[in-house]
Amino acid sequence: MIEEIDKRIIRELQGDISLEKRPFAVIAGRIGISEEEVLKRTGSYLDKGYMRKFGAILLHREAGFKANGMGVWDVPAGDVQRVGEIMASFSEVSHCYERPSFDDWPYNLFTMIHSENEDGCHEIAERISRATGIKRYKLLFSTKEFKKTSMEYF
Repeated sequence: MIEEIDKRIIRELQGDISLEKRPFAVIAGRIGISEEEVLKRTGSYLDKGYMRKFGAILLHREAGFKANGMGVWDVPAGDVQRVGEIMASFSEVSHCYERPSFDDWPYNLFTMIHSENEDGCHEIAERISRATGIKRYKLLFSTKEFKKTSMEYF
């Protein structure tokens, strides 16, 4: 069971962290515990497997990466591990997932490719295709964003 104090800390961590010299002290002040206690508990979340990583999110559109294309790839079942590892090694790929294919949808590997424009995404997908030998793929581009948030658990 996760203690109530941990839920309060996690609630703070899943939102934006203030740009301060000591952001955990700010969190501690809001919760009413010491900064040391926040740091100790946060560190234990990694050890317990509650938290995988702690990092910053680049707002890619504001940073000049205006295009992102979801690559959908038709990969033979026995080659998914090898191909997935190669695709994931590309720095322009932020996500790489295996998903089930269907009779009318043969694509089982998905990559999110980021670039300054759609042409750049196509060039990266072509490089991935050459590196993996996978020729059957499509790039899907977003036309409208309805929602984009991080998951909130508490």
